[in-house]
Order: sequence, then structure tokens, then C-alpha cells
Amino acid sequence: MVPDDVGGRYSVLSAVGLLPIAAAGISIDDLMKGAADSMERFSVLSKDNDAYKYAAIRNILYRKGKSVEILECYEPDFALMNEWYKQLFGESEGKDNKGLFPASCIFSTDLHSMGQFIQEGSRTMFETIVDVKKPAQDLFIDPLEGNFDGLNFLANQNMSIVNRKAMEGTILAHTDGGVPEVLIEVDDLTAYNVGYLIYFFWRACACSGYLLSVNPFNQPGVRAIKRICLLCWASRATKPDRRAGSKAEVNKNDLPPQGVENTGGLNYD
Repeated sequence: MVPDDVGGRYSVLSAVGLLPIAAAGISIDDLMKGAADSMERFSVLSKDNDAYKYAAIRNILYRKGKSVEILECYEPDFALMNEWYKQLFGESEGKDNKGLFPASCIFSTDLHSMGQFIQEGSRTMFETIVDVKKPAQDLFIDPLEGNFDGLNFLANQNMSIVNRKAMEGTILAHTDGGVPEVLIEVDDLTAYNVGYLIYFFWRACACSGYLLSVNPFNQPGVRAIKRICLLCWASRATKPDRRAGSKAEVNKNDLPPQGVENTGGLNYD
């Protein structure tokens, strides 16, 4: 399945990730082909390597006092990639009191809640925008008879055009507000390009971690949390079971031995 030393954030292209992806009807052949092509391109040590450029930009902004990176996309289909990005960079870089705090937004939805803070709040952040050139689905906006909502100026065009203008306007506004902007362009969110993007982020994350002088492949903090949670679980033996009105019993054999973080060959990360 997954070797013990491979964290969950790096296991998406292993059997544990590919099985549910295939079950969802997504081509894992295309996904892996995209990742393989990305690996071939971004494994080259070159000043033109975009993965290393991204890692370098993040590190430069971090050294200049930025402490938060917001990954943004204007495509709702990217929402779960945002969540994966937070785990990838959060677990990989957040060590030794170092690292950028990874946040994410789906615009323009989150623009209503976060736009004000990004525009005029504390200058602790920068934005990385994933620009998807071709959405999976596009809608044509028909004019509303009577123009009751006053929005007919948006009619007779595709929703993707409106979305793009919102992105361009937001980038200009946030730039004027003093927020550094990083742009990552991707043609679409097909399986091939998602695989390509996954490896791009992997490579950039590894480089970024080493620039911080931390190990981007372990997660000692996660293991510490799990050990303490297990101790809390064990402590329930001395407390009443509210449902049964009696003390709960703990079988010590159910707990991992002291000093053992992964038991039974399973990967808990």
C-alpha cells in the first residue's frame, strides 16, 4: 500500500489515492501521465524551472516578513485541491517555529468574506492565484426581461468572461493595496493537468522546505498530537462512562507501545 515513511499528503498518487480516483470514473492513466511529464520537466536543475521559481518567490516573501500565503482559484472545482495544498505545505513546512501559514479561498465566493481583509488588513500575506484558462463547464448569461436586478450589463456573454474580469480586477485592486501576487496558469482541470499540477506543487514544496532548513517529508508535530490523543483516550478508564453510568475500561493491548508511532505497518499520516 503506502510505505511507513510516506506521509498522506504525498500518497495521492499511490494505491491509496488512485483507487478512489478510479472508482470516481477519472482516468488514472491520464493523471499519472501528467505527473510523469511534470516530474520530467521540474526535476531539471535550471533557472527556468518554474517549481523552483515558485519556491524561491515564497522564500523571498517569507524573509521579507510575509507569514501567510493564500492560494486562490476562481473555479469551484478547485476547492478540494485547495484543501490538499493546505495539508501539503502546512505539514511539510510548519516546523521549528518556521514556515508560511497556508490559507485558501475560492473566489469570487470567498471574496465577499475575505476581500476586505486582503485589501486593507494587516500586510502579512501574499496571494498565489491558480488561473484555470478553460472551465469544465461554462454558462451563457441571457438578459432578464425588465432588467429588474440591474445586471443586464453582464448579459449576452459567457460566465467565464465575467469570472475572468472579476479575477483581473481583484488582482489589480489587491496589488494597489500592497499585496504581492503570484500567478500559476493551467489550461484546464483535466486529469492530466491535475496530475501535472500535483507534482509541480510537490517539487516546489520540497525545495521550499529545504530553503527553510526543515525536513519537508516528516510530520513530528502530527505524531505528537496523535500520541497525546491516545493518552487522553487511555485516561478515560478513570472517568465515568456517561452513557452506561459506569467506568469505561481500556485494554492496554489496544494502545501502541511506548515509543512506537506507527503500529501494524499502517500509515496514520
